[in-house]
Amino acid sequence: MITFDEFGPEKIFEVYDPRTKMHGFVVLDNLALGPGKGGIRMTPTVTVEEVAKLARTMTWKNALADLPFGGAKAGIAADVKRLTKEQKFDMIKVFGKAIRPICPSEYVAGPDMNTGEEEMAAFSLAVGSWQACTGKPANMCVDEEKCGLPHELGSTGFGVFHATKVACEHSGIDIRKTTVAIEGFGNVGTFAMKFLEKEGAKVVAVSDSQGAVYSKRGLNYEKLEKMKKEKGSVTKYRPGDVLPGSMLFELPVDILVTAALPDIITERNWRNVKARIIVEGSNIPMKPEIEEKLYNKGVLVVPDFVANAGGVISSYSEYTGQNRHFMFKAVEERITRNTMLALERAERKRIMPRKAAMEIAVERVREAMEKKRK
Repeated sequence: MITFDEFGPEKIFEVYDPRTKMHGFVVLDNLALGPGKGGIRMTPTVTVEEVAKLARTMTWKNALADLPFGGAKAGIAADVKRLTKEQKFDMIKVFGKAIRPICPSEYVAGPDMNTGEEEMAAFSLAVGSWQACTGKPANMCVDEEKCGLPHELGSTGFGVFHATKVACEHSGIDIRKTTVAIEGFGNVGTFAMKFLEKEGAKVVAVSDSQGAVYSKRGLNYEKLEKMKKEKGSVTKYRPGDVLPGSMLFELPVDILVTAALPDIITERNWRNVKARIIVEGSNIPMKPEIEEKLYNKGVLVVPDFVANAGGVISSYSEYTGQNRHFMFKAVEERITRNTMLALERAERKRIMPRKAAMEIAVERVREAMEKKRK
């Protein structure tokens, strides 16, 4: 059941096409700050209730990132594993045509679960607007400057790095003297490691779906990336000790970066976490009650919608026709500023960083709603 409150959702759309059996949803949660921004996910179990919850998350993420975007999300109920590539793209196109009345005037799409830059290209063409979505291929251009900015460029991981840097400065820790463990070596984890290593931090452990590799002496980014591409897993890296992925969270490191799975720090393992700082590069790596327990233990946790907002910031850069140089600069500036605001408020009010960040996001949305009413 969808919960309606003072913030929304404002509009809910449900579309269906008998020929392709495309069944899709768009939830526009709150448009006070601008058109709703959120990705399109394709899963066999997606529901309008799930999409509504994700749309609300985007309301807070976009507000905290200080972007002129409202919160929205879309979903298409489809088992992509059973579809041919042509069938999948046909569904994306039909969905795009069906929501033309609201896209991009009220809804701006983007990639999400089981959708990427190719799907965004097809969606944009179907809607008939370059601004209909972000995350398009880099070679999809209107002119020499106005091109797609796919998330594969690493904007989210770059933002996670800057959130980590701010957390260290806030805690009085020299990032060059820290040890780091990174959960996940996908798009977020790889770029987070790349920039952390460049800054002087020692990344001693990295995990993927097959396990974790750990070396007290530190891992080399270029060597690890090459090993992942050639051998299929970070566990093939040498020299290094191969550990179960679950052991990553118990290692004696200064910083833990989550960059892949949800709900991986739980009631079972939070007591064994030794990191002083946790940066949530992934969405919902732990439930709020676990986050609060770590906070009471003295662990500084940078919340997901603060740390991993690099993707939506790069989306705004693409939406406004900026190039990748501007994008990285915008990610650095906004993540740095908003992480600092959240951590300073948390310290001043003696509350969890998540609560502080939510207060900032809610204040920004309420202010925009009041201006809109006038």
